[in-house]
Amino acid sequence: MSEHFQVSGGARLVGAVDVVGAKNSVLKLMAAALLAEGTTTITNCPEILDVPLMADVLRSLGCTVDVTGDTATITTPRELNHRADSASMGKLRASVCVLGPLVGRCRRAVVALPGGDAIGSRPLDMHQSGLRQLGATSTIEHGCVVAEAEDLHGAQIWLDFPSVGATENILMAAVLAEGTTVIDNAAREPEISDLCMMLQQMGAKIEGAGTSTLTVHGVESLQPTQHRVIGDRIVGATWAFAAAMTRGDITVRGVDPHHLDLVLDKLNSAGAQIDTEIGGEQLGFRVVMPDRPKSVDFVTLPYPGFATDLQPFAIALSAISEGTSMITENLFESRFRFIEEMIRLGADARTDGHHAVVRGVERLSSAPVWASDIRAGAGLVLAGLCAEGVTEVWDVFHIDRGYPHFVENLRRLGANVERATAEPER
Repeated sequence: MSEHFQVSGGARLVGAVDVVGAKNSVLKLMAAALLAEGTTTITNCPEILDVPLMADVLRSLGCTVDVTGDTATITTPRELNHRADSASMGKLRASVCVLGPLVGRCRRAVVALPGGDAIGSRPLDMHQSGLRQLGATSTIEHGCVVAEAEDLHGAQIWLDFPSVGATENILMAAVLAEGTTVIDNAAREPEISDLCMMLQQMGAKIEGAGTSTLTVHGVESLQPTQHRVIGDRIVGATWAFAAAMTRGDITVRGVDPHHLDLVLDKLNSAGAQIDTEIGGEQLGFRVVMPDRPKSVDFVTLPYPGFATDLQPFAIALSAISEGTSMITENLFESRFRFIEEMIRLGADARTDGHHAVVRGVERLSSAPVWASDIRAGAGLVLAGLCAEGVTEVWDVFHIDRGYPHFVENLRRLGANVERATAEPER
């Protein structure tokens, strides 16, 4: 038996939704707690499956972790276990972010190769290269990354690509290295800035957060801290696309609209009315779509470009827009698996290498579809809202990994969505 969502098409989503902490930030912040002996408290945590999975990883390393509501309390011992090869490691991609802290704090690490979404290869070459430049050895042995160093020293590190994961691991190792490390072509995502802020609160000396050059002056030790996770821009953008696709009116609260400047500009080009001043001190924005969306082209790029995580929503929007759109995927080769499921729903789409051409149709038609990753699953649910009949979305455990209370939020906005259990027919 398997859980799935039953999505009835035709609803116009109207109302307000609150966005909590970013999945792509909280897991890295939890890993950063390994860098300091004592108790670190992280608030505004999203209630998603990946948080308790990361808690299990930290427990396997010797930490005491309590996750209650939106708060994670992590007590890190003086002596850490350096082997991160628990069963939970294979269930989430972000688990590899314990590599940098373990090398920084323990000077050695054995970290199981991570699991997670089926969106294509995400090699660890840059992670390993950065650690080697800091003075560590790093190899792949028996399905694990094995790293060891007598001493870590500052280095000038150039990343071939602004990898978020590599930037985070190198950064967290460098904060406890002797001397100064410069990371050039570093990732610029807001989640990197959030990690830098927490590390600075712990006593790290970091310059250039939010830019492509991070300068890290190593310190001897860090102290535990309390930190609030930034709002999840990917979840916020999901609700923005939901408003645009259903010709709805949604106010999104709890996320900085400037983290979504390009996304909101694209939706404005598609015909949406955007308001980034929702009143009061609350960060957020409002998206109103009065008519059928117009076609818009999308190209995925590292931040501040259009996020690859949002590519499924770009395809889903294009599928019901007026005109023809081209979507170019520059980051993960398997993201276009989503299009196979959209075609089940009646989308007129085809791919050629890393390009997809989508010709919009007036309305999609219901069908059983399968989520291959977190964002593909959410994108299929939004597509189901624009389809005639009842669409069944299977493998919804992916969605639960990234969206707290997804069904409940959809229902509050007026969607007819149910969580059900049955035997899938495929």
